[in-house]
Amino acid sequence: MAVLTFTDETTSTVAPAKLFKALVLDVDTIVPKVIPVFKSVAIVEGNGGAGTVKKITINEGGEDKYVLHKIDAIDEANFVYNYSVIGGDGLPDAAEKISFESKLAAGPDGGSIAKLTVHFHLKGDAKPTEAELKEGKEKGDGLFKAVEGYVLANPNY
Repeated sequence: MAVLTFTDETTSTVAPAKLFKALVLDVDTIVPKVIPVFKSVAIVEGNGGAGTVKKITINEGGEDKYVLHKIDAIDEANFVYNYSVIGGDGLPDAAEKISFESKLAAGPDGGSIAKLTVHFHLKGDAKPTEAELKEGKEKGDGLFKAVEGYVLANPNY
């Protein structure tokens, strides 16, 4: 099985602790408020820690789709969150799974630097299309900005 790896980095004006809380600890309640296509997040297995599997259901174009999201590691002290998309109809056909390693660090002026590494585990010789890769990045960027916007719009958060 081949693995394609991508890295990305972005900055935020939100402090790492507050951004981690929103993006990781409270994401299941925030995302449905800020991204209308999200319908539900349900724990399928586990207690919310490493090993937990969540079913995330969205509605795109009037059609419900889901992904199975497995938490690989959560390190609140170091603002690290690793997870994998392991199944569902939102997982591209070429992928066996897609693993994400994310870390927030202190950035300029009290903000954050978000670092993301994506490992796209391929099925056999399959390869994702450029459109699938672009769409995945756009969705990830959109989720980050939507949650960041929620935190900025709610000063008491």
